[in-house]
Amino acid sequence: MNRRILALVIFVIAACGIVSLHPPAEIAAIFASPQAMPVAQGVVEVKLPLEQKSVRFAVIGDNGTGDTPQYEVAAEMEAYRKVVGYDFVTMMGDNIYGSHKPKDIERKFETPYKPLLDAGVKFYACLGNHDDSNETLYKLFNMDGQHYYSFKKGDVQFFVLDSNYMDSKQLDWIQNQLSGSTAKWKIAYFHHPLYSDGRFHGPDLDLRKQLMPIFEKYGLNVVLSGHDHVYERFKPEDGIYFFLVGNSGELRYHNLRPGSNIMAAGFDTDRTFMLVEISGDKLYFQTVSRTGQTVDSGTLQRQPKAQAPIQAEQQVH
Repeated sequence: MNRRILALVIFVIAACGIVSLHPPAEIAAIFASPQAMPVAQGVVEVKLPLEQKSVRFAVIGDNGTGDTPQYEVAAEMEAYRKVVGYDFVTMMGDNIYGSHKPKDIERKFETPYKPLLDAGVKFYACLGNHDDSNETLYKLFNMDGQHYYSFKKGDVQFFVLDSNYMDSKQLDWIQNQLSGSTAKWKIAYFHHPLYSDGRFHGPDLDLRKQLMPIFEKYGLNVVLSGHDHVYERFKPEDGIYFFLVGNSGELRYHNLRPGSNIMAAGFDTDRTFMLVEISGDKLYFQTVSRTGQTVDSGTLQRQPKAQAPIQAEQQVH
């Protein structure tokens, strides 16, 4: 980028009051990086069909660092939003790392995702192990003061859990919610993964023992999690589709264990976010890296009802 143009950009940012949130060198890095300017390049590769009246959303996890890679992922998210038209984002936890002062929340959430927020995109958060419980009161996380909650979009119902404290009260709640749900698609998300090939954390086996019998009994379709700072998609487990998106801000380079027999796809060399579209009996997904590369995509067929044997059919591109 021309020095004069770069200087003008930094001046404009300073005039808008953002310069206090990032050192000048960091701002220069963000705007000088070609990966951080997908809108200017005008190039996005959409694998989703974009069908009429479909439910479309994005997935991020372990994102709240306030560092340059988070801002670059956010820029890609905005570029894809303009084409895909998704209107909400599910957050897998670790929404804000470190200090939770107002200026930190601004730097680690409000500023990087400002274009999305300005466009009316809603964020629905769950709590990770690095989060403060007061985040449940933060208006833009749409938790309404609750540690676990549900919401519905079209034919899809989302069940958001607090995997930090899985007590009997929460287990009763999720069982009652799932048993009473008439949604065509049932998706649960929470921070700690039931399955993971990440070497740093790996799966939460105790949580798996608590939740899987409930998920199987009531026909849950999809589980989304974070915690391990990688991306991973799994072969169906007991008829349920599992995704791990824990590298939208943080990253553990080459942290996936090789030779896994449960992994369908994995990516651990850059940050990512995921796009999801649900239409009828099909779920389409596309996982995009910080640099705009599609690292995984495919189509999943909705499973039969819980009363029937669950045979997951998968068609991956």
